[in-house]
Amino acid sequence: MTQTQSATISTRLNWLRAGVLGANDGIISTAGLVVGVAGATTSRAEILTAGVAGLLAGSLSMAVGEYVSVSSQRDSERAALELERRELAEDPEAELIELTELLAGRGLTREVAREAAEQLTERDALRAHARVELGIEPDELANPWHAALASLVAFTAGALLPLLAIVLPGASVRVPVTVGAVLGALVLCGVVSARLGGAAVGRAVLRNVLGGGLAMAVTYAVGTWLGAG
Repeated sequence: MTQTQSATISTRLNWLRAGVLGANDGIISTAGLVVGVAGATTSRAEILTAGVAGLLAGSLSMAVGEYVSVSSQRDSERAALELERRELAEDPEAELIELTELLAGRGLTREVAREAAEQLTERDALRAHARVELGIEPDELANPWHAALASLVAFTAGALLPLLAIVLPGASVRVPVTVGAVLGALVLCGVVSARLGGAAVGRAVLRNVLGGGLAMAVTYAVGTWLGAG
């Protein structure tokens, strides 16, 4: 597997992990909201209104936040590449020595590191420094629009589950149905995120389920109290 292929796979895994976490946020935040409102009222229209408002606010907030974050990252990467391009033009020998030192620091002998640095510089000096020195793949800078859309879609997909679970059943069973559906979805998200991150599945699932369960319990209790008042 080439370095480019490895970087591409790593990028896709990061996007997938971010998607799972975005869906997880959509599930928990929307579930907490609609269960809280259901504790205060049995009106399906009011619950649906609150749920849709929460879905739109959450998904748009996630999209904007991701766009700003990735845009800042991309600007920083472009600035670093431009600085590297200027240094290569002004003092190529110093940059060759720097690349040799970096390669030697990765375990190559001085002679092999020098030869590799010369070959990489001859092929594409900027790309070599971007990868080895900066850890950047010049042709695969993150796209803020893609990140924003992915966050919006992931959050919305997660939020739809508790929203549908709370408005479709009858008033007497809507909260238990929603809690069951949400906890099941959180188990799945915990398993997937743990697998992607190479973490312990049991701990990730437990943390996810406890966090979601606590959020719903607190908002339902507050909603019931406010509704009774």
